[in-house]
Amino acid sequence: MGIFAGSVPWFTMMILHKKSALLMKVDDTLAVFHTHAVAGLLGGVLTGLLATPELMMMESSVPGPKGAFYGGGIKQVGKQLAGAAFVIVWNLVVTTLILLGIGLFVPLRMPDDQLMIGDDAAHGEEAYALWGDGEKFDATRHDVSRGAGGEREMGTAEQRLAGMGARGVTIQL
Repeated sequence: MGIFAGSVPWFTMMILHKKSALLMKVDDTLAVFHTHAVAGLLGGVLTGLLATPELMMMESSVPGPKGAFYGGGIKQVGKQLAGAAFVIVWNLVVTTLILLGIGLFVPLRMPDDQLMIGDDAAHGEEAYALWGDGEKFDATRHDVSRGAGGEREMGTAEQRLAGMGARGVTIQL
């Protein structure tokens, strides 16, 4: 389980995420989906397969549950998948309600001109880069709101960024 718990979420984050059109549309800077959803679902399914009778007796008040590989059939895997489905639905509903509530007081999305320069750069931060992947933005060298003399420049963010040249290096694995 440990080998799968480390390698499968890493694979989905570093390889599959870059090849999936759906995953590339999701702004998941901290890889929360891969770290929690993929790893959690994987752990649940593997528990349904590998649960030993001795461990199940310690954790379950129901007598006799065991994983599929220990003669329990597919029943425990089904229970694990049902539990995962409940957690997914719960998270979708509760997170949506929380965001709708917050959206009544503050906007949940940055304005488009700030999104053009990137949310990290808009806050004067630099995103971490794993394996050389990702852009680095040096706010001291590339302040998109000020000109060379320090005065504020007018125009869209796209126009201001056009003269900056390359902002970073992305290495495709």
